[in-house]
Amino acid sequence: MSTTSLPAPDHSPRLRAALLAADFTVDGLLDLLGAPAYAALARSETVPALRATRGDTPLETLVRLFLLQKPVPEERAAAALPLEEALADGWLVRDGQDGPEARRDGQEVHATVDVRPYGGPEGQDWFIVSDRGLAVGGASGASGHDEGVVLGVGGASTTLAGITVRTPVERALDLGTGSGIQALHAAQHAVRVTATDLNPRALGFTRLTLALSGAPEVELREGSLFEPVGDETYDLIVSNPPFVISPGARLTYRDGGMGGDDLCRTLVRQTGERLREGGFAHFLANWQHVEGEEWEQRLRSWVPAGCDAWIVQREVQDVTQYAELWLRDGGDHREDPEEYAARYEAWLDEFEARKTKAVGFGWITLRKTGAERQSIVVEEWPHPVEQPLGETVRAHFERQDYLRAHDDAGLLAGHFLLAPEVVQEQVGLPGAEDPEHVVLRQHRGMRRATKVDAVAAGFAGVCDGRLSAGRILDAIAQLMQEDPVLLRDRTPQAIRLLVEEGFLEPAPTSL
Repeated sequence: MSTTSLPAPDHSPRLRAALLAADFTVDGLLDLLGAPAYAALARSETVPALRATRGDTPLETLVRLFLLQKPVPEERAAAALPLEEALADGWLVRDGQDGPEARRDGQEVHATVDVRPYGGPEGQDWFIVSDRGLAVGGASGASGHDEGVVLGVGGASTTLAGITVRTPVERALDLGTGSGIQALHAAQHAVRVTATDLNPRALGFTRLTLALSGAPEVELREGSLFEPVGDETYDLIVSNPPFVISPGARLTYRDGGMGGDDLCRTLVRQTGERLREGGFAHFLANWQHVEGEEWEQRLRSWVPAGCDAWIVQREVQDVTQYAELWLRDGGDHREDPEEYAARYEAWLDEFEARKTKAVGFGWITLRKTGAERQSIVVEEWPHPVEQPLGETVRAHFERQDYLRAHDDAGLLAGHFLLAPEVVQEQVGLPGAEDPEHVVLRQHRGMRRATKVDAVAAGFAGVCDGRLSAGRILDAIAQLMQEDPVLLRDRTPQAIRLLVEEGFLEPAPTSL
């Protein structure tokens, strides 16, 4: 339960060495459990993993202790890890006891926390520490735990880590750190990392995650939003905040405590003055779809002055779906039917009062530019993408800089390259002499597809950085027997769109 005191990190190096020696890693788990049981464990279904860990190897013992939260005999635990140190620091306790008291014959031990292997971006073996007994991403969420519960790694955590730009920076801020996964990533490329959380237990778990993963220490501060850091500025800000839009703030780990989507709006608005020039901020967020208001315009109004923004809506749920999702997450569906109905009513009353018809979920990325003319791209993209997307995000903003600095004449004078792994598809009836339309498709990053005409397809196909866009269009005009002046007049908008969406990349004129 979340009221249990946290382990100490004092012997974390020895514990980490034992975990690695037993191959308690992502690859080791996959080999032991097999793909189906491994995938089931990610869904918080434990039966297949229990069946796969009936032996007494150190790896099976560690899986039962830290992932399945099952007690094991002391002698098995001692064969898998430094038992006395684990007991002394509080990672393990003897069954029925709260500390490292003297052993009894046949005594069993159990873990006080969930320790989950997690693979770093360069193959590092990391471990995320969180409260035990949770169903992260499962059917019952954090049911049965109080508001101070600290969740482990879920889909939202890995999504945020994947979209973050990973360039070397001096200072990074993980706002609402939780179990510390974002701080762990940031510590790999930031000189100084600060992690904050309203929940002091979360700061303790972040310390454990970093220590057990062999990562550098970070500065930990308690408080809400930007309160703990005052007017300090950062090169990178990341946050997976408690963005759930709910009536009240019953669960700290998910409910923001402000009305509607005000917490996410406040967080985004306040970020502008905390970012250094050229710095990035990445958030996950929920936002309301309000009657009589365009959701895109609602989000545009959040973007602070001096920042460019790329906002991607990944999913939309109507208010009944949304309420049911988070009622299940809190375990309300397991309570008295009348109590469940009353809470469901409260959610719908809240949405009705705010004229909310649906709730969107997605990513918000800001970059501090100081430019008077902002680039704000708001789009809906529910389709599969290729993670990690950090480099795609960085390149998006570089292209926005280029487009902002070049008018149509500048585009025609520019040189371009066809982006890697872009292919052309022709769609039409079998046997037809000409296709009905041509599609350019990306096989990396956002995996976009866009329909183009013959001119744009031909233009993209010969973009190797050697010729300017204007000279390519002149050649196409001659080939298609069109007026080159008219073609130059009407084509820049198509070029601009292909650059904005990443099908074409600006190239050095020296190529």
